[in-house]
Amino acid sequence: MSILILGGAGFVGRYYTEYFLKKGKNVEIVDNLAPLSGGIHPRKWKVFNPNKFKKKFKFSKLDCRKFFKKKLNKNYELVINLAAIVGGREVIEYNPLAVAEDLEIDTAFWRWVVKNKSKIRHIITYSSSAAYPINLQKKGRYRLLKESDIDFSKNYMGKPDLSYGWAKLNNEYLASLAYEKYGIKNTIFRPFTGYGSDQDLNYPFPSIIKRALSHRGNKKFIVWGSGYQMRDFIHIKDVIRGSLLIAKKVKNGKAVNLSSGKFLSFINLSKKILNILGKRNIQVRGNSTKPEGVFARGGSRSLQIKYKFFPKISIENGINDAIDFLKKNS
Repeated sequence: MSILILGGAGFVGRYYTEYFLKKGKNVEIVDNLAPLSGGIHPRKWKVFNPNKFKKKFKFSKLDCRKFFKKKLNKNYELVINLAAIVGGREVIEYNPLAVAEDLEIDTAFWRWVVKNKSKIRHIITYSSSAAYPINLQKKGRYRLLKESDIDFSKNYMGKPDLSYGWAKLNNEYLASLAYEKYGIKNTIFRPFTGYGSDQDLNYPFPSIIKRALSHRGNKKFIVWGSGYQMRDFIHIKDVIRGSLLIAKKVKNGKAVNLSSGKFLSFINLSKKILNILGKRNIQVRGNSTKPEGVFARGGSRSLQIKYKFFPKISIENGINDAIDFLKKNS
C-alpha cells in the first residue's frame, strides 16, 4: 500500500516524503506548484533527493481538484492533506481572497474522501494555530491556546485569524463530520510556528537568518511589526514525528496542537540568531509599517504530553542547522 501526499512538494510535504521513502514506503505526491503555495519541483529539492527512489516515488504536477475528479483504483494506507495556499504573514494579510481558495480545496477534498472511503485507511489533515480565536492572543490577555478553545458544539466561537483561519476552521469542521457521519478515520493537527532549514523565504525564520548572515557592522537590525509579538516555534522534523506518533492514537476527527509551549518574540529570536553568528551589540528594532499579526500565539502541550509527544529539537539547534544550510545554498 502507498502513502499519498496532497500538496507534497511544499515545506511539510518534502519532509514527509523523505521520512516515508527512507522507511521503504511507496510515496505519491500531487502538487500543482502554485504561486503562494511554497511548492518546489522534486528535482530542485535541496535537503533530500526523492528521485533516487525511482521505483518508490511518483510526482504528479496537477491541481488536486483535478485529481479529486478521478476515482481511486488502488488503496492508500495513509492520505496526508497539505494542499493549500499559505504564504507568509504578508500574503495572509494582503491577499486574503487568494488564501480563501483553501475553502474550495478542502471542501473538494472531503467530498472526494467520502466517495473513496473504502480505498483509504487513514487521513492526516492540517488545520493551523490561525484557527484559534484572536481575542485570546492579544497583548495583556494572551495565554497558551488549548484544543478545547475551539468547540463546534458551542453557540459562540471566537473569530479566527483572517481568511486563512476561517478556511482552517472549515477544514476541521468537515473532518469532524467525515468521522461522525461517515466513519472516516482521520486526525487533525494545529501546528504552531513550524520552521526549518529549507523553508520559503516568505516566512520569518529563514528570512531573518538570511538577513543576519549578510548584516555588517553595528547597524540596527529590523524585524517586522513591533518585534515584541511572540510565536511558538516548533521544528519541522518534530512536526512530522509528533504527527505520526499522535495519529496512531487519535483517529476520531479531533484536533491536537503541535507546539513547544514556549513564547519567543521576534526581537529575541533575532538576538539569538545574531549571537550564534557572533554578531553582538546590535540593536534589534521593529518596523511598524510591516504586518505583525496577533501579539502572542502559543500552544498548550497538555494533550501532546498525554500522547507522549515531546519535541526534541531546540530553537538553538534549529538555528544552527538553518545557518549551515543557507551558507551552503545561498
